[in-house]
Amino acid sequence: MEQTTEKMMTMMPMEMTMDMKLMQQCIEACAAAEQAATMCADAGMGEGMGRMTSMCANTADMTNTMMRMMMRPAGYDMASMMAMLEATVMMCRACASECMMHADMSDACALCAEVCSNAATACEELKASVPVAG
Repeated sequence: MEQTTEKMMTMMPMEMTMDMKLMQQCIEACAAAEQAATMCADAGMGEGMGRMTSMCANTADMTNTMMRMMMRPAGYDMASMMAMLEATVMMCRACASECMMHADMSDACALCAEVCSNAATACEELKASVPVAG
């Protein structure tokens, strides 16, 4: 069964330059990362976890923004989309790395690290699928 977002994208009155399946995967991965990072930030309010908590909150915001940008294809500017995908990759990788430092103390951190790594990979795959203009 076709996913709702993918189905909606096919109804948009424009030519899509991004792979719809990869876009769907990226949207889902960003949504999962937003949720995991939000919950990890809340769970990490303990002593010595301030950096991790802030990184998780920033990652939640970043992945939400990335996801929302992808769901508004009529407003795409490919240069800004590529920059946003790259920024999301970097934020997710940084958050995953920070959470891995606390994974032995917190299941929430371990899960957040995994989910953020998955989101980074999904964004990288989507970015790599876009044809280079030239």
